[in-house]
Amino acid sequence: MNKKYPKIFEPLTIKRTTIKNRIAMTPMGTNYGETSGEMSSRHMNYYTLRAKGGTGLIILENANVEYPVGSNGTSQIRIDHDSFMPRFYQLVETLHKSGTTVAIQINHAGASASSARTGMQTVSSSNIPTKAGGEIPRPMTREEILHTVRKYGEAARRARDIGFDAIEIHCGHSYLMSQFISPYYNKRTDEFGGSVENRLRFPRMVLEEVRKQVGPWFPIIVRISAEERVEGGNTLEDTLEYLEYLDEFVDLYDVSCGLNPSLQYQIDSNFLEDGWRSYMARAVKDKFGKPVMNAGNYRDPEVVEKILESGDVDIVGMGRGLIAEPDWVNKVENGQEELLRKCISCNVGCAGNRIGVNRPIRCTVNPAVPEGDVYKKLKVNKLCNVVVIGAGTAGMEAACTAAEVGCNVFLFEKSDHIGGLSSFISDLPSKQRMKDFPKYLEARAARLDNLYIFLNTEATIDKIRTFKPDIIVHATGSVPLVPPIKGLKENLEAKNVSTIFDMISSYNAGMYPDDFCKDKEVVVVGGGSVGLDVVEYFAPRGAKCTIIDMLPAIGMLADPVTKCSMRETFDKYNVKEYVNTALQEVKENAFTVKLPDGTIRDIPFDLGFNCLGMRANDPLLKELEEAFGDTDTAIYNIGDSVRARRIMEGTMDGRAILNVLESKGLIDLDLIQKQ
Repeated sequence: MNKKYPKIFEPLTIKRTTIKNRIAMTPMGTNYGETSGEMSSRHMNYYTLRAKGGTGLIILENANVEYPVGSNGTSQIRIDHDSFMPRFYQLVETLHKSGTTVAIQINHAGASASSARTGMQTVSSSNIPTKAGGEIPRPMTREEILHTVRKYGEAARRARDIGFDAIEIHCGHSYLMSQFISPYYNKRTDEFGGSVENRLRFPRMVLEEVRKQVGPWFPIIVRISAEERVEGGNTLEDTLEYLEYLDEFVDLYDVSCGLNPSLQYQIDSNFLEDGWRSYMARAVKDKFGKPVMNAGNYRDPEVVEKILESGDVDIVGMGRGLIAEPDWVNKVENGQEELLRKCISCNVGCAGNRIGVNRPIRCTVNPAVPEGDVYKKLKVNKLCNVVVIGAGTAGMEAACTAAEVGCNVFLFEKSDHIGGLSSFISDLPSKQRMKDFPKYLEARAARLDNLYIFLNTEATIDKIRTFKPDIIVHATGSVPLVPPIKGLKENLEAKNVSTIFDMISSYNAGMYPDDFCKDKEVVVVGGGSVGLDVVEYFAPRGAKCTIIDMLPAIGMLADPVTKCSMRETFDKYNVKEYVNTALQEVKENAFTVKLPDGTIRDIPFDLGFNCLGMRANDPLLKELEEAFGDTDTAIYNIGDSVRARRIMEGTMDGRAILNVLESKGLIDLDLIQKQ
């Protein structure tokens, strides 16, 4: 038993199944599946890494029970046919070798499916879309409901026969069961709608059939949205009432939150604290006396231990936390907490990729989600010196990666700390979680004897030459964009208008207390992530906020979670939005803009912010190219100094120094696959 965290490492037995510790990987779609619906080799590696990392319970992502009508996503795994069983068996057998308990979530998407993908109209309890602007589904007939009940039962039997240790039925998050349970969606007037008993009839029939197929000793987990957080949806009190109709079939409750319109509470926004949902799990546990699992931005092992010790939660679920750090359990057990690569809840590579733009999941802080850190098995085949300019997250990732494969790495940073823009932005109250990434990089670097970091040191050509570099990594980041708009440069210099850097510096100097913000006219030009950060600070503090953008919508490029959170903030605090609106001139206390109808008008401000984006900062790049252009030294420009992007792209650029090393014949990446 781990002395520091005894509750985390305490086994838990449910029926005849024992979970070795209290950490579970919650089910999350990956877009790793084959188009056939079969698991891919990426899937196999992805889950195996988390099992080897010590995770006690892994619940596979939702598997479709009825194809194609119940499909969720373009490459969702399927369990609606016996042909999918062998690959699942192979995975379960592999995960069991690490002592991991393995479950699978079975699911029907209902109206959360897409007719463009399935080729048929979506189905639901009623004709209510799962989110604003979504497809209008048709209500299921009684015959279809009975057919779907049988499909759930068949899928459950397959899961048991494959060798899974448990099964999870998803009854939340705007999927089909949720669409019957929630009065927000269910407007039926027959035996499957209206009263609580009627709305629960279909889910109860499903659970009854599943229990019939798997037998009395096979654990059934039910995932719920305990608080739906939409007007007209189920409250926690409503949930405690409706679970009475399901409880006899349930062995473990997976207590979640939110529907599609409240996605920021389902896939937690970064401002929500570790374990913020635990009170919901406690309420379910107190009423029904059964074990409860609960996710909700859990990152810090001290918080996890405290929550488990309190008895609010019996199993702590981590989703994105285990995407970011597959070795979370092992590192905590081995006293390596400073090396935890904690999820920063940015929702860019996970929800942003999969839900937003239909890509496979990636991660801002982990550039190798399905592959893992296998590169550490390699070492350069001869002496290699690498000079890195800039200790932001991109430069630090490049420096650490190069050092870990045996390069001598010399890093110049002109400021007195590492982390670059990430460290600076994380001073904002809602961005505190972002600090965890630079902290991890600093701890990782401290363990590398061949990585030398020079703070308060500006890189020059002469200094770089002294280290005889084979590779120079240019990672000097970005600075605010100042377009040639009349009055903008002058008013920035006069401090009449601020950038995000000015704002954070002022905040750190104590210049924006709550009483100062109240009733101030705050006008932000630029509706990207930086502009949203400004509004996110001032609006809750009583400022009268306005945001202006040339694009047709504010936050167009944001991930889906951020968009939902933004909409909640804007609606709650009456933020004014001007879209398709172009900045014409900046005055001392007003922005002159051109409205969509061509009208020119002034929008006055007490505090005005230029958030028109960022641009690459590359003051040394041309000199480097001139000084080393006729040598064998490779110049590798990465991160925002290529062009202003997200942290995720910079992290991936940093890891890709391995490809530069390979191009110089210093390592062979193909050897990873052969080991």
